[in-house]
Formats: sequence, C-alpha cells, structure tokens
Amino acid sequence: MQLAEVVLNGGALVNDKLKKGVEGRKNTFNLLNKGIKPSDKTLWFHCASLGEYEQGLPVFKALRDHFKNHKIILSFFSPSGYEIRKNSPIADVVIYLPLDTKNNAKRFLDIVNPELTIFVKYDIWPVFLIELKKRQGRAILISAAFRENQSFFKWYGKPLREALFAFEHIFTQNEESKNLLKSINYNHVTVAGDTRYDRVTNQLDIDNTLDFIENFKDDKLCVVAGSTWPEGESLLINFINEQANKDLKFIIAPHQIKQEKVKQLQSQLQVPSVLFSKKEKYDLSEAKVFIIDTIGILTKIYNYADIAYVGGALGQTGLHNTLEPAVFGVPIIIGKHYNKFPEAKALINNGGMFSISSQNEFNSVLLSMIKNKDLRLQTGHKNEAFIKKNKGAVVQILNYLRIL
Repeated sequence: MQLAEVVLNGGALVNDKLKKGVEGRKNTFNLLNKGIKPSDKTLWFHCASLGEYEQGLPVFKALRDHFKNHKIILSFFSPSGYEIRKNSPIADVVIYLPLDTKNNAKRFLDIVNPELTIFVKYDIWPVFLIELKKRQGRAILISAAFRENQSFFKWYGKPLREALFAFEHIFTQNEESKNLLKSINYNHVTVAGDTRYDRVTNQLDIDNTLDFIENFKDDKLCVVAGSTWPEGESLLINFINEQANKDLKFIIAPHQIKQEKVKQLQSQLQVPSVLFSKKEKYDLSEAKVFIIDTIGILTKIYNYADIAYVGGALGQTGLHNTLEPAVFGVPIIIGKHYNKFPEAKALINNGGMFSISSQNEFNSVLLSMIKNKDLRLQTGHKNEAFIKKNKGAVVQILNYLRIL
C-alpha cells in the first residue's frame, strides 16, 4: 500500500484521472465527519467504479427505501465512478475509499460503523474487510465473478482469501464462481446471477423518449455505437465513408468526450455530421452521423437502435455494457477481447451478439444485419429474451437480507 501510494502520487503529476483520485482521498475523512454523527445508523456500499455502481443500484435503491432512517455511505475507488455519481440520490455521503491500510480502516470504521456492508463484484479490500470482521460487522458480496487465475485461488493468496471469509455470504453470477469458492472451503454461496439484468430490465419501465434522437433518426435504419474507443471508431468511420447507403443513420457515443478527441473524430467523417452540443443549430434530420459529446443518455439512445456496436473489446480497455442495448432487443457487435465478461460469452452463445476482429469482419456482420430485416429482428429478439430469462438476482439478495 505504501508503494501504491507513491505510484499514485507520482502518476497524479501527469495523469488527470489519477490526480482526481489522489486529491479526492485527501478529503474523505472530512466528508465523513461532516456527514455522519456518532448516533447515526449507517449502511456502507462500495463499488470500484461506475459499472459496479450501476450493477449494484437495484439493490442499493431497495435498501435506501427500506432503511429510511439510516445514513448511507457510498464509496468508490475510481474517479470514473466518483466524479459521475458523487451526487447520487441513494447515498448521504459519497467518498473515495482511502487506501487499504490498518490506520485508514480503523479510522474509517470508527466513524462509519456500518450495520450492513455491500461490496459489488470483485473490488476486495482485505485490510478493511478483515477489520470489519473483527468488529463483527455484517458484509455481503453481490454479483461476484471469479476466475481460476485470480490470487484468491493460488498458494500465495492467503491474505485475499481471508478477506473473502469476511463476507457472511457471497452471491455469485455463475456456478463456476461458486465452485472456485468451494475449492477454498468457502461455502456460504448462492448463485443468484448478475444484478445488471435486473438493472437494465428496470430501464423498460421508464420513459426512454428523446425527441432529438427521433428527429435525427427520421424513421430510417439506425446503428448506435456506444462507449467507443479509437480502434472501434476507425472501423465505423471506414464503413460510414465507404459502405453506408443514404438511408442509414449512425449515432456514435464516444467514451472519451474531450473536445479535441470529438473534433478529431468528426473531422474524419466524409458525410454530414452533428454534435449533441451543437444540435440546436442544425436540422438533425439532414445529418447522417450524430456524435453524442455528453454523458448520461446512452441507455435511452439504445432504445432507438436497430443495430448496436459496443466499444472496449477491440483494444485493452475492457468491454462496456452490452446488456443496455440487449434489453431493447437489439443485435450487438463487439470486439474480440471479451473473455473476462461472462454476459458477453452468454449473449454470443445465445446467438444475439457477434464478435469481430477486423474491418472485413465488421463490414460483413454489419451489412448482413442491414440487408436482412428478418435476421436482424430474430437476432435482437434472442437478446431481449435472454435478459428476461436471467433477471431475478435482486430478489434473491433482498430475500436473504429479509427485507421483502
């Protein structure tokens, strides 16, 4: 941890994201002291980043509604979670979790003293969790997904294994994770599935209308490319410039929305395009490409997709959320690096998603979906049905906590 602190502080000098995390952690205990009194009853939710927050949100909301008189502390490790959700309505105090040292763990738990702690997926902090167990604090891990090559299951992984035993119960996404836990004699396990299926299903219960997207789409076939990175954008731009017919529309939502990055993306297009930030100045129906240089609306935009491309898996940045388009019954294209994402494997095996690794493969899959309406609808329906089949993790977790 001392070495990690040196590395983070050094990295913060040249990296804005690391700088936000380092500066944010300096303010953690001030926020806790201001937001919590010794007499307060509390719950503590921890997420590595934004994806885990979205994953845990259905459970967080249910606990927020049930424990109306409790203070809720929401902690993040990554700035990409904290900066976007620091004003989350499900929490009373939102913080960066301090580095995993004994002094930080004791100081944190002295202030927070949670009645219940929930960690999401995989972000395990051994010192905090072992200290919590010493104090007989309740903790559960939800939507856990383990792999055989992780340190928990190696001969040198004893400290991390101890942290797992600090959880009174672990809810896994799959049988493989349950069996790995059993291999280290951890047996308080339920295969509940992934809470993200519940999260995205809830999206269907809200109004997903976006008038400006309707104006842009203009009843034409629309490809939505979500959370894109340069390697995927290159494939899209080449296809748009060389292959796309006049009745096809594209919406691109880059993961990085810094002005210079967006301008560079737009400059490579040889067809009419418009930015979200400039949409009031243009007739959107006249544009062929709509670039979304803002955050927070991609999930609703997928409602207008006929075909979706989800970024991250062509490079090494990690696949972004494929369940968000799947719930709307949309066929999906992703890159080749998806082995660490169980939901992607499942959607591919179910026939609703396609993995590509080259421009030719991308063009071939996309053109087949564009030209064959029946194939497009059948493929999308497989995704929709798969989401419905796999929801229900939240109910199992809440039943265990006896709040249903």
